[in-house]
Amino acid sequence: VDPGTSVAFPKTLQIPSKFPLPKLSLVGVGTRTVSFLGLKVYSVGFYADLNDPKLTVPVAAEPEEKIDHIVRNTTCVIRIVPTRNTSYTHLRDGFVRALTARVQLEKSRGVLTPETEFAIQSPLRKLKTLFPNAALTKGTPLDVLVTAPTGDNKQPRRLVFRDLGSIESDWVAEQFVLAYFEGDGISPPLKKATVERLKTFGS
Repeated sequence: VDPGTSVAFPKTLQIPSKFPLPKLSLVGVGTRTVSFLGLKVYSVGFYADLNDPKLTVPVAAEPEEKIDHIVRNTTCVIRIVPTRNTSYTHLRDGFVRALTARVQLEKSRGVLTPETEFAIQSPLRKLKTLFPNAALTKGTPLDVLVTAPTGDNKQPRRLVFRDLGSIESDWVAEQFVLAYFEGDGISPPLKKATVERLKTFGS
């Protein structure tokens, strides 16, 4: 249960799909608050396939390194549960802002190549078109799934907005989730809970 909102999250999540998806474990929960008003906007849960054999996380690694490794190497879900009535367009604008900030951050760190920056323009444009001009009622979960890496350059990871559509781009898929954990995070309580949960994770 998210202590900030009393929204409950299942400890494991199995998303129905045409292609079998692994059972995901809840890693952390928290509240997204609009800071200047202190308004609670939504509760957010981070799920990942912690049983994926491809995860090679040393238990002594820093929690931030573990988060980065998990996001880049296995299936993840960000579950968003609005705590007040909102709209898909309002959420979309937040997602676009977060990804635009990731572009600037990666450029400032010198890790975004011109090729990648060019390649992500089309997926970012598609992201803006996925969301209906409709209300999203309080308590309705929106699941955002990142598929596991395929190991095939011709088959990028997919960022799937459940029941709305998907985008194919390793960069957009990974950065969408990593944005939640940059610095204090989009939801500082989520970041804190995830760091705490992963302290003892690894082998």
